[in-house]
Amino acid sequence: MRILLVEDDLPLAQALQQSLRHEGFVVNHVETGKDALTALAVPDHDMVILDLGLPDIDGLVVLKKIRAKKQTTPVIILTARDTIEQRVQGLDFGADDYLVKPFDINELLARLRVIERRLGTADSAIISISTVKLDSAAHKVFVAEQVLSCSKKEYMVLKALMENAGRIQSREQIESRLYEWGEEVISNAVEVHIHNLRKKLPEKFIQTVRGVGYTINKA
Repeated sequence: MRILLVEDDLPLAQALQQSLRHEGFVVNHVETGKDALTALAVPDHDMVILDLGLPDIDGLVVLKKIRAKKQTTPVIILTARDTIEQRVQGLDFGADDYLVKPFDINELLARLRVIERRLGTADSAIISISTVKLDSAAHKVFVAEQVLSCSKKEYMVLKALMENAGRIQSREQIESRLYEWGEEVISNAVEVHIHNLRKKLPEKFIQTVRGVGYTINKA
């Protein structure tokens, strides 16, 4: 999942990026409302984490502009504004969730997983297909109940495919789940990760649709 983080507190933003990357999210960061609106002008992100106290445009104004353009990208507000009235206002303006600072990273991750499930095909943190099970809360993959050893990128590729089981994912779609702005994209990275995963997973678990992409059949 590709997240746009809109936060002007750099130490907090860096800590969030590190935590979210560890959990397999791709995170792009901007510090201002103007930059957030520019980034969201194209459908390049699955979710937004939005601070309200931005240096140029109030976060609620950013949110209002997003929704005025009929953009449905889920937004989690992350702010120090903690009154009931402010929470209600944020939700009424179109936020999908509202989290008050200071917060526990595990709570934010849980809320992100809820939105992930809403956007994807999984109805829980665990996706099971055949003998393969991916636990996004534990950040682990199991094959026949045995933990599968895989790299972070391999995990992210498998997660993208299992969340979209029954649908073909192109190389470009998978790459968008792997790389952040400015990160070098290796031309054959997806193919390499798929090759490595196939050696660890049941035979024909990941299927190639020639000239289109890759897919995993639903159980």
